[in-house]
Amino acid sequence: MIDRNVRTALIAAAGVVGMTGVGFASVPLYRMFCQVTGLNGTTQKADAAPGAIDRQVKVAFDSNTSSALPWAFKPEQRANKIAIGERDVAFYTARNTSDRAVTGTATFNVTPAQAGKYFNKIECFCFTEQTLQPGQEVRMPVIYFVDPRLATDPDTRDIQEITLSYTFYPVDSGKTAS
Repeated sequence: MIDRNVRTALIAAAGVVGMTGVGFASVPLYRMFCQVTGLNGTTQKADAAPGAIDRQVKVAFDSNTSSALPWAFKPEQRANKIAIGERDVAFYTARNTSDRAVTGTATFNVTPAQAGKYFNKIECFCFTEQTLQPGQEVRMPVIYFVDPRLATDPDTRDIQEITLSYTFYPVDSGKTAS
């Protein structure tokens, strides 16, 4: 038989290992949950647009940059009126204002939050890290559409404007690949 103290220590160690595993798994699980449900304005990823319906919505574009990232980042136009269900493209520009190459990654959000599950991106600069050389300026496209189900959902059918917001952050170059 195992001594009570050894058994208690083993149970405690198993608890620590289990909770550590849950802690590491919580971020990707939460991200997947948000993508499936559109929680907190998380947009969806799609392969193609379904086709337009006879209703339009205004899409406003917002940009932010972390103070730790030496970039100028902005949308080329502040808003666009689109037919719901129709594929559209918006461009953002980013310029590295430093004298060294810098890599950034963008996070995104849609407001109002309940519209997130109906806002679909086909292609986006936010899917990958972006590296800009000193002084380099690039145009970055976002190909998107708003799902026609937005018009029939009781929680979203009155939405007239959706804001797509991006914030760029520096990528931690000190991390090593695992």
